[in-house]
Parts: sequence; structure tokens; C-alpha cells
Amino acid sequence: MARAASYGRTTLVGIFLGIDGGGSKTSCAIGDEASLLGTGAAGPSNLVRVGEQQAREAIGAAIRQACTVANVTPAQIERTCVGAAGGGRPETVEMFRRIVSQLVSGEIEVVGDMVIALEAACGGEPGVVVISGTGSIAYGRNAAGQTARVGGWGFAISDEGSGHWIGRAAVAAAMRAHDEGQATALFESTMRSWGVSTHEQMILTANASPLPDFAALLPSVLAAADTGDPTARGVLTQAGAELASLAKIVIGRLFGTTMSVLVAMSGGVFANSALVRQVFYNSLRSEFPHIVMNANVVDPVEGALGRARRGTGQGTSP
Repeated sequence: MARAASYGRTTLVGIFLGIDGGGSKTSCAIGDEASLLGTGAAGPSNLVRVGEQQAREAIGAAIRQACTVANVTPAQIERTCVGAAGGGRPETVEMFRRIVSQLVSGEIEVVGDMVIALEAACGGEPGVVVISGTGSIAYGRNAAGQTARVGGWGFAISDEGSGHWIGRAAVAAAMRAHDEGQATALFESTMRSWGVSTHEQMILTANASPLPDFAALLPSVLAAADTGDPTARGVLTQAGAELASLAKIVIGRLFGTTMSVLVAMSGGVFANSALVRQVFYNSLRSEFPHIVMNANVVDPVEGALGRARRGTGQGTSP
């Protein structure tokens, strides 16, 4: 524990660390029992996407930055909670625990990224959170402690409404418009983002192996939508509807159609697209009029820090 001076005496202060290991970036937050002391960020640490070595480097860089800002050392950290995609799988838990234990001291809990997002949104109370970042997932918990998750099964078969889904759908829609002889801002913006200048180069890039980073096209899709491009706006509208569909399944399984339930949004797609947020909200309210929507896009790393403070235990959660 750290020591803080208080009116001439020394008071022990616990230091806690929350980590959100995402597919686009890694975020860290360090705090004591009541205050946020420092934050740090680095590149992605999704083990499936980047592998153990790159994940280790990203997590280490984010922790060092947060410790520098907080003016603490890694040895002072009492408890850490890591939220990561795949955090419910034993092999993922073990790998993250091994990486983090070599960087900080104290207890380490590894949970799914949806668990820390729900913590940030609801603070242990019942509710539903939908995450749309590089991937997507919906997760909820009711008053009886029952949980449900929908989606998040990987880019090839799931992750509807995510950054990857939007990028891929945008390229497909832009190519269809091109085939129909329509000039779209979306086609031009995606070509610029990929650094290509012809239709043929676009096809080769889209079908390359390994696949290109479709999620990186999100800013181009948003920019085209901001110009009023109907193709880009159509993709974002569909993304909002897909994300609402995930939430509807979770709400129906856990709360039914008549109960009031808190619903929150998390992730870069929600944070950067007002159109996605509006479609998501309108679609949900049309079927579940009793929902209470958190207007803020929640930051999962805050939930990770909250769980570290509470000392929810070592190991894994769903």
C-alpha cells in the first residue's frame, strides 16, 4: 500500500489498477479507494488479434504511463482487474494473468470485457450494456444475478454493428453502388483510407489474406456520412439496428417486456456516431418502452478499476 500524510500521521492508502484490453487500444486506470490518480493508453492487446508478445508490450506501456501519471510504482498496486475479450476462457485468463503478474504486484482478476463495461454502466446493479468497438457484444445481469450474453462470436460469424462490421459493410455497399454506376463519397473515402486509387486495387485490398483492418475504415465511413452520403448513412443506420437487436435479445431473456431496465452503450462506434446511437435508442424504445437509457457512452476501464477496488476475487468471470 502507498502511504499518505494526514495531519501529521501516516495513513495507508490502497492502490488499484483497472485494465481494458481492447482490439484497438489498451487503457489503464490507477486509483486509490476514492480517487482516480492516473491513466495510460497504448496499442491493442486482444490476444487473438495481436498475439501474446504485442499484447504484453501494449499492456506494459499502458501500465507504465499510468504509473508515471499517478506517481506510483507497479509494486504499490494492491489489486488489478483486467477486462478482455475472451476473458471467460481459462487459457485467456491464464495468459493475461501471466503477463500482468510480471508487471505489477498484488491480486489479479481477469474477466470478460463485457463484465467491466457492465460494471462501469451499472456499478453492480441490474442492467444491460452493449459494446460496439472493434467487435460487438451485448451483456446483462438481472436482480436475481442471472446473466446473458449475445454476440461477440468473432468477425467471421458475428460482431454485428461493430467497427469491423461497419468497415466491411461499407466496402460492400460502396462496391455495389459503384456497380450500379453511382458515385458515392463513401467509395472515395474508403479508397483514400486504404491508399488505393482504382476499383481493381480496392478489390485486391478487400480480399487480401490476411484480411485488411476493416475497423480502421470507421472514420472514413463517419466522414462520408457527415457529408450526407446516403450509402454511408445506410450502413450506420443498419449498424444501430443490429446493435439494438443484440440488446433486445438480452432484455427479453433477463427482464421480459414490461420491466424497467437500465441500458448503456460502450465502445468507439457509439462514442463517435450520433446516428448509430439514435437508431439504437429508437429501435429499443419501439419494442421496450420501459428502458432507461444511459445517455453517456461508458468507459469500461472505469468498471475494471471499480472491481479492483471492491476486491471481487481472483480468477475469472463470465
